[in-house]
Amino acid sequence: MATVYFYEKPGCINNTRQKKLLAAAGHQVVALNLLTEPWQEDRLRAFFGELAVRDWFNVSAPPLKYGEIDPDKLSEQQALALMLHNPLLIRRPLMQVGDSLMAGFDQQAVDTWIGLKESEAQQDIESCPRSSASASCGHD
Repeated sequence: MATVYFYEKPGCINNTRQKKLLAAAGHQVVALNLLTEPWQEDRLRAFFGELAVRDWFNVSAPPLKYGEIDPDKLSEQQALALMLHNPLLIRRPLMQVGDSLMAGFDQQAVDTWIGLKESEAQQDIESCPRSSASASCGHD
């Protein structure tokens, strides 16, 4: 199985669930703090691959939820500058296995990428389950 470098926001409920799924599939998970990682523009950009700029963002981040930032109106450089300034904007998790990188946790994509155990039902473990702006999952 794979060693997955897993950049998360510590305390995020979904990141915890995602790490459990990876471990249950036999992967070794190395959890790293997305918020304190010394990101460089080129390195961060590599995680997003062919994703549209809007898909680089954590939709639960308050500036997106409240319409302060419209990812559809940003260039790649503008988006990266905002994320480097405020890592809470980055879609989580960022994962690395060898030289292969991924942003977000689409279960089907992760299963295709490195394999996951069958689960009874695919569930949304990427969107923040909390509804309040002060929740620890995607905010502050």
